[in-house]
Amino acid sequence: MSILPSSSGASTGTKQKSNSGPTTFKTFFECWLVEQNQHLQDLVAISQTRTEEQSWCPVQKVLDHYEHYYKAKAEWSKQDVLAILSPSSWTSTFEAAFLWIGGWRPTMAFQLLYSKSGIQLESQLYQLIHGLGKGDLGDLSPSQIVRIDKLQAKTVKEERNISEKLAKHEGTLADSCMVKLTHMVSEMMRRGDGYEEGVGVEVEVELAMELKKEGLKEMLRRADDLRLKTLKALIDIMTPSQGVHYLIAAAELHLRIHEWGKVRDGKRL
Repeated sequence: MSILPSSSGASTGTKQKSNSGPTTFKTFFECWLVEQNQHLQDLVAISQTRTEEQSWCPVQKVLDHYEHYYKAKAEWSKQDVLAILSPSSWTSTFEAAFLWIGGWRPTMAFQLLYSKSGIQLESQLYQLIHGLGKGDLGDLSPSQIVRIDKLQAKTVKEERNISEKLAKHEGTLADSCMVKLTHMVSEMMRRGDGYEEGVGVEVEVELAMELKKEGLKEMLRRADDLRLKTLKALIDIMTPSQGVHYLIAAAELHLRIHEWGKVRDGKRL
C-alpha cells in the first residue's frame, strides 16, 4: 500500500525498502491510483465468482484503502493545506472544477448509488419479475432504501452545515483586521517602504494568513471526515455483494474521469 508522508517529507514512491514517505501528495496520489485500479480489477473478478461471505473481506480492504488516502491527505494538509485545496498539480482541471473543499461532495455518493442501481435494475427486470435477483444494486430492498433515504437526509444537513461554516470563514478574509492590515501595508508601499522592512508588520501579515490557513485545515478535516463516514455508512447498509458493485462503480467513475481530464489537459499544452 502507498505509504503515508514521513514527518520530514523525504523520499518518494510506494512502500518499498525505505520507511520514508513520498515527497509530494501528487506522488502519493499517483501511487494510490495504481492501487485503486488493482482493487477495481479484483472487485470485478469477485463480482463474477464470489459468494456473499467471500465478498466481505475484499470490500473491507477497499474501505481501508480509502481510509488510508484520507489519513495521508490529513498529514499533507498539515504541511500545505493550500496545495491540497488547490489540487491542479494532482488532478485534472476538469476534476478540480467539480471539487468541494478538496474532494467529492458527500451527497454525490447517493447520486452514484441511484444511478448504478437504476442501470442494474433496468438490466434485470425480467429476472426480477420471475423472482430471480442478481444480488447487485438493482436488488435493494425496501428497508435498505428507507435507511439510505435517512442517511442521505442526514448527510445533506451535515454537508450544508460545513458549507455554511466555510462561507463564514471565507468572509473573514475581509474582516476589520484584514482590511486594517492591507491598508497599513499599502500605505507603507505608497511611501516607498517595503513592508518587509517593518518586522512587526511582516509578523502580523504572517500571523493573519496562518489563522486563515488553520480555518481551512479545519474545514478540510470536516469535509473529509464526512466523505469517509458517508461511504462507510452506505456500504454498511448494503450486502457484501452490493458493496462490491458499488465500489466498482465508484472506482470506475473516479479513474475514468481522472484519465479523461488528464488527456484533455495534455491536448491544451
